[in-house]
Amino acid sequence: MHVVHPEPVPPAGDPAALDEAEARRVDFMWSGVMVGSLALVFALLSVFGGVAVPVLLALTGAYAFNPLVTLLEKRGVDRTWGTSILFFAGTLLMVGAGLYLVPVFRDEAAKLPGFFQRASTQVVPQVESLLGVSLPDLVSQRTAELGEKASELIQSAGPTAARLVASFAGNTARFAATLLGLSVVPVLAFFFLQDYPRLMGRIQDLLPRRSVALVSQRFREVDEVLSAFVQGQLTVGAILSVLYAVGLSVARIDLAIAIGLIAGFGNMVPYLGTGIGVVLAVLGVLLSWQGPWQLAVVAATFIIGQLAEGFVITPRVVGEKVGLAPVAVIIAVLAFGELFGFVGILLAVPASAILKVVLSVVIQRYRRTQLYKGSV
Repeated sequence: MHVVHPEPVPPAGDPAALDEAEARRVDFMWSGVMVGSLALVFALLSVFGGVAVPVLLALTGAYAFNPLVTLLEKRGVDRTWGTSILFFAGTLLMVGAGLYLVPVFRDEAAKLPGFFQRASTQVVPQVESLLGVSLPDLVSQRTAELGEKASELIQSAGPTAARLVASFAGNTARFAATLLGLSVVPVLAFFFLQDYPRLMGRIQDLLPRRSVALVSQRFREVDEVLSAFVQGQLTVGAILSVLYAVGLSVARIDLAIAIGLIAGFGNMVPYLGTGIGVVLAVLGVLLSWQGPWQLAVVAATFIIGQLAEGFVITPRVVGEKVGLAPVAVIIAVLAFGELFGFVGILLAVPASAILKVVLSVVIQRYRRTQLYKGSV
């Protein structure tokens, strides 16, 4: 009997097992597959958004929380139990945030009519005395009308919301699909997170054996860029949220904690969170006006926060780990948002991380060609 021995497979952890020509071919193929996969994802989102979006959100959640579950697993906690603990803690956090924010927003909304009425009788005269000019009567009239309209809007908010829900529910198929999509996200995320190592192992098993080391290395580079950005920005966002919340609390703004969280974690898109935070903080000051000192405290809070973020927090806490420049993030968010809407904004950062690694790999291989070296 003739026994056929299997061909020896290069060690999985040695990317140098390939010569330069073969490695270049593998890298170019990997780059093309990654770009094509991104295009396929966006095409599926455009055609089958109702199905693709929940799956995408679930995969994103599994990727984001996998390090925490892995840490619990290293501490001896079973992965299923670790996933359950994480989901239970997240549920408690969301319920607590809802119990805190709903009454606060309701109270702030109730202040809007009084604010607009005060603006027509107090704020407008103060602005006129400060500027030394008389504002048109139309400004006072429109401000008073806004006060009346705000009061009517608040009183009719409940019935209007009920009518909107009833109208939306009238389209049974759409209503059921939306509810199913929202409810299936945490379920899918739980199973994806629970089986995350197994899913990654199966994907790696599908890679060609000879090039598995090099391709795995490229995926690790993508993961390093993306995780460095996410972890770095979450750390910076948490610190900024505390700074903003404390400063706005000193200014005696009712929504200080909520505004601080929005401005801090919104910093993942550079300057967007700060801009929204400033607008919300100024609105909060106007709704709880106690004097010009509040505006001074708000201004000092955001100025100190931005200086601390630029010169202390990011250099010392994050350092050089963040692989995506702020300008690149802004351009990516604007471009993907314009092309694909809200889903494009969500995918802007991971897509940019993948394209960054693809571009660096292509440039690296190009610089090793005879064409670049000038030998041709």
